[in-house]
Amino acid sequence: MSDAFAVLGLEPRFDLEPAALDARHRALSAALHPDKFAGSAATERRLALGKAIEVNEAYRALRDPVKRAECLLAARGVPIGDGAEPRPPAELLMEIMEVREELAAARRAKDLPALERLERAMRTKEQATTAALTQGFAAAGGAVELLAALLPELGKLRYYRRFFEELEAAMDELST
Repeated sequence: MSDAFAVLGLEPRFDLEPAALDARHRALSAALHPDKFAGSAATERRLALGKAIEVNEAYRALRDPVKRAECLLAARGVPIGDGAEPRPPAELLMEIMEVREELAAARRAKDLPALERLERAMRTKEQATTAALTQGFAAAGGAVELLAALLPELGKLRYYRRFFEELEAAMDELST
């Protein structure tokens, strides 16, 4: 994908204001709406559709803190993804294993209050990690070595996100 920040005309930064991101997406989507190009030549319609798709993909990427961080790191030459990032610390892996065991037990017991407690606890950790990334990106500027030091925090955020996907599935089961 091309530079999501450039596609939306936004300054590349981790701490985007959700309202500003939404407003920019709405404005570009309205400008590229197919009805505006109904009387245009086929080539112009295709170009507008392609740009609208690119705008939507950029919006989805920047709305997600994990993908937004990946966009920032990749744009500054920091390798991301499997094999490029450091292994997660053993403490994090142990913490995630324990909380997933608690999740499994609460799911089996159909214990909604326990699931809600787990969600609150993990949201607190997710918020702290997001705050650490926000501060880290602001402090790092364009220094690749400082940006690369943010990879463990990004890894944590990915683990928390997977946990929330499992939690959502468990809560969906209980609500049906």
